Amino acid sequence: MKRKERRHLKENELVHSIEEAREFVDTYKRPISGVVIGLVVVGLSFLGFTIYRQQTQSRGSDLLAEAMVALNTRVVPAGAQGQGEVPAAAALGATGTFSTEEAKLSAALPKLKAAAEAYPNSSAGITARYHMAGALAALGRHQDAIQAFDEVAKRSGSNSLYGRMARLGKADTQAHAGQLDAAITTWKDMATADTEDVPVDAILIELARAYVQKGNTEEARKTFTQIVDKHPNSPYSSEARAELENLKG
Repeated sequence: MKRKERRHLKENELVHSIEEAREFVDTYKRPISGVVIGLVVVGLSFLGFTIYRQQTQSRGSDLLAEAMVALNTRVVPAGAQGQGEVPAAAALGATGTFSTEEAKLSAALPKLKAAAEAYPNSSAGITARYHMAGALAALGRHQDAIQAFDEVAKRSGSNSLYGRMARLGKADTQAHAGQLDAAITTWKDMATADTEDVPVDAILIELARAYVQKGNTEEARKTFTQIVDKHPNSPYSSEARAELENLKG
């Protein structure tokens, strides 16, 4: 085939393809327009959601930061001298310090609650609620703390890091409130879970202490022995050995 004929054939194929494309667009013009509009709407919705989420996270982080400033404020007992790391102004009871831990936690609680309730499902809101639960527990408001820890686990997911930390916090609060059976159940369950972010030896020592508090020396002995045998390098192993000696006596 001559060069001129091949070129003419290609031009005909191009014209034919353009005509087919034009016919396709004319035939499906309305559906195609609907699809394009739909894609644009979806894209704008996603963009709006992304911007809203970023703004929400930013505002939630600001509230959390404000609450954490109060929570991390130094406690300077009345009459303390301005020595070492304690500023002289703090020793004089200047603004930004508290004379007792209770006063500091009481001041931080409203801020933590505001951050937790403003954006409850955001990471900042969950973090704020977790610290709020810890503050409530430290103030002896055990039932309120337990409810807050439950809410953290619910919103973050029981298998998330904060979910597991909330369960541990709840168990510790239950133990301090005298609800030993409930605390023991939680610690036993978590001690058998395969998680790397929650140290098993730390759970076992709390479980053993709860058994001692309850008066169940047999289970306490078993748990302390488990720490010594399976976690010899644990920072709790020396305590476990000492407790085993006490139990023998």
